[in-house]
Amino acid sequence: MRRKIPSNTALLAFEAAARHGSFARAAEELALTEGAISRQIARLEAFLGVALFERVGNRVRLAPNGVRYAVQVRETLDRLERDSLYLMGQPLDGASIEIAAIPTFATRWLIPRLKRFRNLHPNITVHIAERMEPFILPGSGFDAAIHFQHPAWAGMHTHHLLEELLVPVCSPALLADAGSNVSLDELPRLHRRQNPDAWQLYAQEAGIVLTNPAVGARYDLHSMLIEAALAGLGVALVPRLYVGAELEQGRLITPWPDSKAVTKNFCLVLPEPIEFGEGALQAFAQWVLEEARGCEL
Repeated sequence: MRRKIPSNTALLAFEAAARHGSFARAAEELALTEGAISRQIARLEAFLGVALFERVGNRVRLAPNGVRYAVQVRETLDRLERDSLYLMGQPLDGASIEIAAIPTFATRWLIPRLKRFRNLHPNITVHIAERMEPFILPGSGFDAAIHFQHPAWAGMHTHHLLEELLVPVCSPALLADAGSNVSLDELPRLHRRQNPDAWQLYAQEAGIVLTNPAVGARYDLHSMLIEAALAGLGVALVPRLYVGAELEQGRLITPWPDSKAVTKNFCLVLPEPIEFGEGALQAFAQWVLEEARGCEL
């Protein structure tokens, strides 16, 4: 059955006129005459059977139906433009994949390693978007996700990547200023807002006395905690896999024991088994699993 969709010309004319509140300014933007804009909108109103503008003398203003429709048309046109630009930017002789990932995992672990993937597969472009919460993968526009193990992934194919083990880290300058004999209890502690009892659990596990484990500044992301620790604002309890480079370089130190309890497990989430995936996704999945295995050796 033929779709009941107005012409693109009419929709573009309407969106511009609605945005500017003027047929004349819409005509100027679209390089048309004011009469052409008026005719396109009249055809659109006839097609819909609804008045979109109210005519008051020589002036026009959006009718209530026009206000609602303008928002919907603008969102649709914006989405169509984004999708078109995305396709226009695809390599002619390559492929691309869309990956959803926890933001700090993407910036601190995945992206620093992506050059190795590009060296192996120069014709595959990897697009990454952040997703903090689990979601329904089929129909999302993503080919795969790198996320925490979660019941929401039931029915998907999940592959273990890495364990999240927390470690207290701080700037060497923080300890130098406080003195070599300072205790963890005397230092400012930094917290991740979504994990408010992390310090209390860590103290119990490590046998360290903390007078008030909840005291200290709170941040939304582990990446924020790491930057705060680097700035000397306090001791941050963060996943060791995020701070390997800083520890190796001496920009952060960890004179306290690691947590031994696994906080969370990272996994690769696929809509179907790896062996059934299309070439680009299969190559990425096999590569990221190999990278994770190398980190756990």
